[in-house]
Amino acid sequence: MESVQAIKQRFGIIGNDPKLNRALEKAIQVAPTDISVLVTGESGVGKEAVPKIIHSLSHRKHAKYIAVNCGAIPEGTIDSELFGHEKGSFTGATQTRSGYFEVADGGTIFLDEVGELPLTTQVRLLRILENGEFLKVGSSQVQKTNVRIVAATNMNMIEAIKKGKFREDLYYRLSTVEIQIPPLRDRKDDIHLLFRKFASDFSQKYKMPTIRLEDSAIQLLEKYRWPGNIRQLRNIAEQISVLEESRSVTPDTLNSYLPHANDSNLPAVIERETKKGDFSNEREILYKVLFDMKADLNDLKKLTLKMLNSGDSDKVQEENETLIRKIYGSDTGEEEEKTNAVELLPPHETRVEKPVEVNREDKYHFAEEIEEEETLSLQEKEIELIKKSLERNRGKRKAAASELGISERTLYRKIKQYDL
Repeated sequence: MESVQAIKQRFGIIGNDPKLNRALEKAIQVAPTDISVLVTGESGVGKEAVPKIIHSLSHRKHAKYIAVNCGAIPEGTIDSELFGHEKGSFTGATQTRSGYFEVADGGTIFLDEVGELPLTTQVRLLRILENGEFLKVGSSQVQKTNVRIVAATNMNMIEAIKKGKFREDLYYRLSTVEIQIPPLRDRKDDIHLLFRKFASDFSQKYKMPTIRLEDSAIQLLEKYRWPGNIRQLRNIAEQISVLEESRSVTPDTLNSYLPHANDSNLPAVIERETKKGDFSNEREILYKVLFDMKADLNDLKKLTLKMLNSGDSDKVQEENETLIRKIYGSDTGEEEEKTNAVELLPPHETRVEKPVEVNREDKYHFAEEIEEEETLSLQEKEIELIKKSLERNRGKRKAAASELGISERTLYRKIKQYDL
């Protein structure tokens, strides 16, 4: 059995990260068997190297090795590509064609981006994994194949299963052994090694001196998150090699090639979910505003009665002025500010030119009218709404609360408050 170091040299793998070494060890250990392998990792981490290692160290190394990018084949033709088709099975099928599973019989098939397979194709693939049988498109004759399948994906397969995009039984058949390739940002000590390797390769390719990073540029290189992983690092090394005249790369030069290099790496602040019971919906906010208005109006009534019962109406009016401004706004003119306080009306109502005269004998009658107006208070309307909602929902608080647009806890508190 070959060592990890020998495999790295043979396949040009750069890096000494423990997670990378562990992934290669698993590939070496599983290679002599016919076990299905699923390689996982982000896009650009180099997943395609693992199936090549597995095939080259297996007893199938002298048979065919076929790599198929499942995401690049249209859904309408992928069954034909993988399993073949009979002549006349669909428009354009002018002759019988052998699929990859028939051609690679005895060898290895690498299914890259296997999570992109349509569900109908997943069923066919599951049958091959279970008993090695498949049907060509347009054929009823069962054919056998002896193929080892190594698959790779950058998807979260558990989430794909939950969303119904990938079959759970197929996932467990493919992932008998799962090999995870770490992202480049978790291999900080390997980043500069890889950059130097790419810089050397492009120096030979384009016949120019090798670029070198300054110490501060190396630090910037290692701090960057590399969303595109090794593929992105290679592209940037190539761009700098070709475009920069100076062979010494400064932090500013490197920074100009790193997209979003100045973005913060701090975790994103996610707005917490508003607890039930808070004024989180429009209806409860409206209730709060109306209750505040009611309190202000009650204060205004008290001040008005105080003015009627007091001989010093000017002083009471001064005290009343702040509350008037709060309720009706501060844009009234100077003439309106001097108007008798009993004349107070909202802006949208018709204002009486002549102040209303109130006799001392009528003050109790005026107070009685104010109390009668209380029968149209928000509190009574709220009690009425709660009662009707509870009756409609047969006493079920949860349903009533949902209908009223408030939390169940708020409804329970109001039932106790109003003794319903």
